[in-house]
Amino acid sequence: MDRPVPNIADGIEYWKTQPASYDGVLGGYGNGTLPRIDSLGSRLFLLHLYPELSTVPSAFRPLEPRAPSRTRALDVGAGVGRVTSDVLLHLVSDVVLLEPVGPFVQEALARARASASTEPPQRGQRPWRGIADQTRSVTILQGTIQEFDPMNPHRVTFLDRVGYQPPRPADDINLGFDVIWCQWCLGHLSDPDLVAFLRRSHAALRDKEKGRSVIVVKENVCQDNQDGSACTLFDEQDSSLTRSDRAWKDIFDQAGLKLVMEQIQEGLPEGLYVVKMYGLR
Repeated sequence: MDRPVPNIADGIEYWKTQPASYDGVLGGYGNGTLPRIDSLGSRLFLLHLYPELSTVPSAFRPLEPRAPSRTRALDVGAGVGRVTSDVLLHLVSDVVLLEPVGPFVQEALARARASASTEPPQRGQRPWRGIADQTRSVTILQGTIQEFDPMNPHRVTFLDRVGYQPPRPADDINLGFDVIWCQWCLGHLSDPDLVAFLRRSHAALRDKEKGRSVIVVKENVCQDNQDGSACTLFDEQDSSLTRSDRAWKDIFDQAGLKLVMEQIQEGLPEGLYVVKMYGLR
């Protein structure tokens, strides 16, 4: 019998039923310790992969930064912008945020615009770093990962760019990326769609020759089969796949990517799947 595969429309309809908040996108864990632990783990992992993004001189980084003057990140399946605000804007200059679920992307847009406002932030919301003083920017797109080409993004909907402005959004959106971040969203792609997206992502890394640009995949991981082979579990509720470590590595091999670092996210609540981070070039 054929293995079930994710259905894009079913997945989007499921997520439309969830609150457009940290708690909604994190399955009820958004009000505890998980968001902070997760974001700190992500920042440290990215700095290990790309130490030039550090804003603090150290023995591990030359005093003269070697990264581009403005660094760019792509955050796919970005939800309400949690990773953009809590991870990426702390380390890069410009973020392109892609999300297919209408209420989520509208919430991300509202938060980005509120961060640029001179009005005091709403209770419980922190302004997104660098937006108010226009040292950083966020470009917000609505569309699915399956239809998105990082170097040719015209099939998805441009909503706005907030923060640093010149050059115009339409002029620089397809210049490639230093970081492509994929977290808790790739389970909604079938294996062929995922391999195709990762290949497009690799083509969009703009500093491959010097080995700095990186793709990060951070996802739930189930157990491999007892014989060590890949295992994939289908969740009918949200029409998604949970892949085992071997399954992920098989996908990376098919996409022609090199795994340069892997790490389990520690400190998450008990009872959840293991969450693993993979750095790829």
